[in-house]
Amino acid sequence: MYFRRNHYINETKKWQHIIKIVIASNTSWSIYNFRKGLINYLIKSGFEVIVVAPTDAYSEKLRDLGCKLEHIPIYSGSINPFKDIYLFWKIRLIYKRIKPSLVIHYTIKLNIYGTIAAKISSLKSIAVTTGLGYTFTKRNWITYTAKSLYKLALRHANEVWFLNRDDRETFISEGIINEQRTKLLHSEGVDTKFFSPIKSNLIDENIRFLLISRMLWDKGIAEFVQAARLLRKSYPNAIFQLLGPCQEANPSAISRDEIAQWESDGSIEYLGVTDDVRSYIANADCVVLPSFYREGVPRVLMEAASMEKPIITTDNVGCRDVVIDNVTGFLCQIKNPNQLAACCLKLIDMTPSERMRMGAAARDMVRKNFDEEIIINQYIDLLRRQKIIQ
Repeated sequence: MYFRRNHYINETKKWQHIIKIVIASNTSWSIYNFRKGLINYLIKSGFEVIVVAPTDAYSEKLRDLGCKLEHIPIYSGSINPFKDIYLFWKIRLIYKRIKPSLVIHYTIKLNIYGTIAAKISSLKSIAVTTGLGYTFTKRNWITYTAKSLYKLALRHANEVWFLNRDDRETFISEGIINEQRTKLLHSEGVDTKFFSPIKSNLIDENIRFLLISRMLWDKGIAEFVQAARLLRKSYPNAIFQLLGPCQEANPSAISRDEIAQWESDGSIEYLGVTDDVRSYIANADCVVLPSFYREGVPRVLMEAASMEKPIITTDNVGCRDVVIDNVTGFLCQIKNPNQLAACCLKLIDMTPSERMRMGAAARDMVRKNFDEEIIINQYIDLLRRQKIIQ
């Protein structure tokens, strides 16, 4: 059941200028895009929200929301211990100076170094595991080190949250965390009013499959391209599109040159990057994410489903949580372009009214399970459990 925002806002006005909440992550971009609804609620309720994150293009947007900002240096993909020691020292100084009532950490380095810094500073903190990423898809010394650091740090968090059951079971089964100290957040939520159905401005007989993601091999980009090649031989009206940034500092990054080659042979259309995916989703007939990355719960799938689009994704951690197979979309095996192509063919063979019914079922599922108001309510419950509010 959704909470009534106005009721909570009126109730919490008495805490204005008293309760400081820190939200810490590895990018300001992720805080703005994934937690803007939570931040707006907290600020309107009278809390002081301090964002601890690297400075990027979204820092000013966070400031415009009413957040205070504290810069930390995070080097994406770096395993340099001296840089990590400096990061820990910087976080420790910030927490000691601002003395927040609660710190909410997201992403691996903040969950580890931020949690330890909060404990040393005698602060309450929670660690939100937003997905295990490529670190947990490999079996090497980096994975071993990450698991050891997690085990050391998370014993000091007041609570440890997971976005899906698979990640929680991984941490429990490997002895990283005790089950009694874990909670399921069930995604970071989506604003179903903002991501509502929009009529396409395209009028043709093409069927568009859209993959929105960072351009990483682990996101199943290669499988998407292979499925496109298999289908476009017989179904030239099937259009396969990629939308999202490339050339990231990530071991799984795909180069722009590679994408250009796929464009030149007619396999895909690359749409670049955007700050607002809604018009692209509106023009698609289906949103696809064939990921074998350790996802949390993919936000793009929730956004697409909220806009009444059928989903095709893998039976993979996090991804499977957003799809009811053959009802709101289709599930396929990871790293299986033939099965992915078969799922796409099912959608091609559907009538427009059948695709519309599947999309409507997808939106209904999202509203019942992933609306951001449900998620915000869980944060309010956290504040009560930790006796930060009554």
